[in-house]
Amino acid sequence: MDTTHANLRMAELLFPHITKTPKDYEALYPQRDLPQGAMVTRIAPSPTGFMHFGNLYGALIDERLAHQSGGVFYLRIENTDAKREVEGAVDVILTSLNAFGLNFDEGATNGEDRGIYGPYRQRDRAELYQTIAKDLVLRGLAYPCFCTEEDLQALHEKQEAEGANFGYYGKWAAHANITVEEAEKYISEGKPYVVRFRSPGKEENRIKYKDLAKGEIEMPENCTDIVILKSDGIPTYHFAHVVDDHFMRTTHVVRGEEWLSTFPYHLQMFEVLGWEKPAYIHTAHMLKQDGTSKRKLSERKDPEARLTYYLQEGYPAPAVIEYLMTVLNSNFEEWRNKNPEADLNEFRFKAEKMGVAGAVFDIEKLNDISKNIISRMTGEEVYEATERWAKEYNPEFHRLLTRNPEYSKAILSIGRGGKKPRKDFTVWSDVPHYMAFFFEETFETDYPFPETMSKGDIVRVLKEYPEAYYDTDDDQQTWFGKVKELTDAMGYAVDMKAYKADPAAFPGSVADISAVLRVAVTGRTASPDTYAVMNILGKDTVLARLKKAAEALETKD
Repeated sequence: MDTTHANLRMAELLFPHITKTPKDYEALYPQRDLPQGAMVTRIAPSPTGFMHFGNLYGALIDERLAHQSGGVFYLRIENTDAKREVEGAVDVILTSLNAFGLNFDEGATNGEDRGIYGPYRQRDRAELYQTIAKDLVLRGLAYPCFCTEEDLQALHEKQEAEGANFGYYGKWAAHANITVEEAEKYISEGKPYVVRFRSPGKEENRIKYKDLAKGEIEMPENCTDIVILKSDGIPTYHFAHVVDDHFMRTTHVVRGEEWLSTFPYHLQMFEVLGWEKPAYIHTAHMLKQDGTSKRKLSERKDPEARLTYYLQEGYPAPAVIEYLMTVLNSNFEEWRNKNPEADLNEFRFKAEKMGVAGAVFDIEKLNDISKNIISRMTGEEVYEATERWAKEYNPEFHRLLTRNPEYSKAILSIGRGGKKPRKDFTVWSDVPHYMAFFFEETFETDYPFPETMSKGDIVRVLKEYPEAYYDTDDDQQTWFGKVKELTDAMGYAVDMKAYKADPAAFPGSVADISAVLRVAVTGRTASPDTYAVMNILGKDTVLARLKKAAEALETKD
């Protein structure tokens, strides 16, 4: 029997249900009609119910490359491993992408998929993979393998004993030359099998490839006959990735450098199939400083490895994206310093500006960026963002916040605007504590009054100030002028220079008198401007708090 006839019989034996050809799919998924230079990228997570910070890291690269070039950014769900799939995982993926403003143009959704290059879930594309696998069998480039786990373990042990490279190749590929008759016999006996790709590679050969981030890389050529279809007819990642990226017309693949070891598989399959290879960008791992050493950011050890961490803490999405951009492109910070108010989308992201070595995750840098971004927001914007966060993560505070929206907005507007806006919080989860003393339900009365002042002097301030000096019609200058009047009347220093020059000449200063008022109305030694706080709290509340503080102090041992 000639080889062509044998291949045909094998292909029909393995895939009797497949009637389409690769040409049918080439017609079904035509080349995209896009402008010259437009890039087609994808994020392709597994539906495990977990989104790693690295997923966002790669997705941002994908989104920027596609959208700044006038291309397409799509979402593909790589669910070939049914055991790892978690119910509701797609919703986690969609929610996470949406929360950080990374909107895809086509792909999987919770309803019908969006786009003409679907289905966008790999398990729904089984016929396509089997069509390409059948074509490989027809060409003598794939074959069935009936090896059991025990067979493969025995093979591994023999290779170890002989000092050979591990893998299913050459003389170690037990079923590479299996006949149709043998395959028919095994199948009739109910033996499960996989389909393997017949590698044309040689152990001694090496290949070179220019990665857009890492530059030229050199690796051994693949000589292993890897599995392309599992026993259930579903493809392995290696095969599905190649087939999907071709028929979805992906131009640029962004993925972690952990895939470099199997990269030769993919390059070889593209070549054998006669398909144009996409450009590849292998990203370095995000690292964590752990004592004196560095390690990969770990899902198990590091809460910041999970995207849900940033949502629960309440980091503004632009802060996380901006931080990632400082990691991804070496020239971003210089651009940002020159364009402090510019939209991030105006920055031209370039793959060649990416670092080759892994960047160390810097939570302090992220926090600084977040503080700066929040400080530039209006009170209205801060209120709206906090309201969304609290509704999801702090319902009790949400009730207080939204009880009187205008009151809350006034609080959140303190110190905003101008050249040096306040930086009171880093994340939305800081806001409940920041606002706590504005609500009677959460106002704490530990009263950390200045320890340098006598109890009598503190009580005097609390009683005399509201009776002789407090007037809600005063502007800020007049208000502070009256605080100074009380200071002078008590023999405390009004002039801070004079006090610093000879502190022993005074029982205290205007700073101490101001601190007493601050502690009485806020319960804290540090708070926003006391004048602004008093105006927002209102006369009745201020007077009640001053009285309550005096009574608490007088009854204290």
